[in-house]
Amino acid sequence: MNPSPPAGPRTLVAGIGNIFLRDDGFGVETARRLSERDQPEHVEVVDIGVRGVHLAYQLLDGYDALVLVDATARGEAPGTLYVIEHEVAGPSPAPGAPALDGHRMTPDTVLALLGTLCAGTGGRPPRRVLVVGCEPASVDEGIGLSAPVSDAVPEAVRLIEELLRNGEPSVAQVPTAEAST
Repeated sequence: MNPSPPAGPRTLVAGIGNIFLRDDGFGVETARRLSERDQPEHVEVVDIGVRGVHLAYQLLDGYDALVLVDATARGEAPGTLYVIEHEVAGPSPAPGAPALDGHRMTPDTVLALLGTLCAGTGGRPPRRVLVVGCEPASVDEGIGLSAPVSDAVPEAVRLIEELLRNGEPSVAQVPTAEAST
């Protein structure tokens, strides 16, 4: 017998990235550290890595909120953390969008795929999507995070736990983080 899902809003925290491209592994390492800590019953932490198609299908299980954790280049100093409110994608990719590549799926592509899957299955996407990003120093081939990104991982864990403190992610709870659309 399977246990019933937790009552109330469910949140998926997904670490995404490629550990073979140095700082692109930020999301994977942050998810690993989060999964070692006690989380509220309504929060599930997963290491998605480069399996974006898997993430889209997992979201069909019915999550109210999604927190994507990823390397996010926005032009600031390496190790800078961002909290970005993401608009939930529409039901299909834009016309002329490239074919899906399961190993190179950006959050936008994953969410567009999810919209298509929801339209076909009657499911619904998460109401809220946040990206907790970290400015990379290097995404060249290699294993291991750069020093500034490695130093940002514990702060990212704290930031994500603060975002989730009241049962649902909220940018307003984190006044020190950059919040944008």
